[in-house]
Amino acid sequence: MKVIVCVKQVPDTKGGVKFNPDGTLDRAAMLAIMNPDDKAGLEAALRLKDQYGAEVTVLTMGLPKAADVLREALAMGADKGILVTDRVLGGADTWATSTTIAGAIRNLEYDLIITGRQAIDGDTAQVGPQIAEHLGIPVISYAQDIQIEGDKVIVQRQYDDRYHVLEAQMPCLITALSELNDPRYMTPGGIFDACAAEITTWGRADLKDVEDCNLGLAGSPTKIAKASDKVRKGAGEKVVPESPEDAVSYIVGKLTEKHII
Repeated sequence: MKVIVCVKQVPDTKGGVKFNPDGTLDRAAMLAIMNPDDKAGLEAALRLKDQYGAEVTVLTMGLPKAADVLREALAMGADKGILVTDRVLGGADTWATSTTIAGAIRNLEYDLIITGRQAIDGDTAQVGPQIAEHLGIPVISYAQDIQIEGDKVIVQRQYDDRYHVLEAQMPCLITALSELNDPRYMTPGGIFDACAAEITTWGRADLKDVEDCNLGLAGSPTKIAKASDKVRKGAGEKVVPESPEDAVSYIVGKLTEKHII
């Protein structure tokens, strides 16, 4: 079995978020981590490796420093790491990103593709299903449990306070929830091997069946109209009513003024 896991290096929001003048994230200036949903997807693939001897290839698109999350994945137990990076791919929205990743995946053999449900920097949950659409394969999203039976995958798909049980023929794509599992830690030996491992790097020329008009910022139909750092709230208005009745009257008046009631 061959499994491809798509991961993303995302900003560590605890360290603050910075923007470029065009409204895109200044990823080079921020601390970065592996996206939590993607890490759960990686753990799911590694468990398939433990159980069935699956070959796990981890793929990411990003700046050259995104190779760090690939080495982290290798240190956890993945077999191969592929970085897709090129200046023409910068500023991509979900459409351009999924187009790029699908173009890279067409170079590979696979039975199963696993992505995270969504990335914490965009929260769109669009890239995984879009990759499946580009590749013409089935997709099951919001996976909270994954089982393999022969050439089929059986998934518990989270749905409100219950779940669906869905079955799909492989090859297919699954998007994983962070609640799917508890990802394993890197091992000392794994870290040592990952530092010495070769990361395969692909650029625009390595993408199959992809047109330039669908890549990068220029090929992104979604445009950011405005972006800013977190806005600090003022101290607000302080009122000291003389009685409980005055307090109620004041609150009701404010709610009425703002058309809440």
